[in-house]
Amino acid sequence: METLINYILQFGQLNQQQIDLVKSKAVLKTLKKEEYYQEAGKIPREIIFLTKGILRVSYYDNKGNDITKYFMDENRFVADINCYNQGIPSTEYVQAVTDCEYLSFSKSAMDELSLTIIGWDAIVSKITAKGLADKLNRISAMMIEDGTERYLHFLELFPGLANRIPLSQLASYLGITQSSLSRIRRNI
Repeated sequence: METLINYILQFGQLNQQQIDLVKSKAVLKTLKKEEYYQEAGKIPREIIFLTKGILRVSYYDNKGNDITKYFMDENRFVADINCYNQGIPSTEYVQAVTDCEYLSFSKSAMDELSLTIIGWDAIVSKITAKGLADKLNRISAMMIEDGTERYLHFLELFPGLANRIPLSQLASYLGITQSSLSRIRRNI
């Protein structure tokens, strides 16, 4: 819980009473490896803060291939923010790559925090902006790199993740075949 509070405090100030309110709205939940947190076609009803594990965000292309968009590791908020805010079904799947623990904030809890804590919306906006910028930086770098550069960039950004993710999912994320990834790893 302290990790969550420390993360939030990077984006704005809260007094002890406000911190206690945020803590009271968080519900600790778990997800087993390979279970889905969110499925396409369902409306997201909560925002979570991942405290342990790795989640994979994916979709199916028009040929039925499971395509990994990105991974989320510990100490990050996870939300399909557009679908959550608009109350529309998500087009993505969010699956546990490892056993996960997370703190969940329901829509009603987020609404109450917004109404009760002055400055909460500004904090949420800054967290959202950082998340979107991080996502954009990951994607834009991958557009101009070859497979080896993408893998090296991935290792640089997420040094502890490569050995915790199945090769097939990592290859899908990098936009290369599993055999190409194996070859790249052998040559490095």
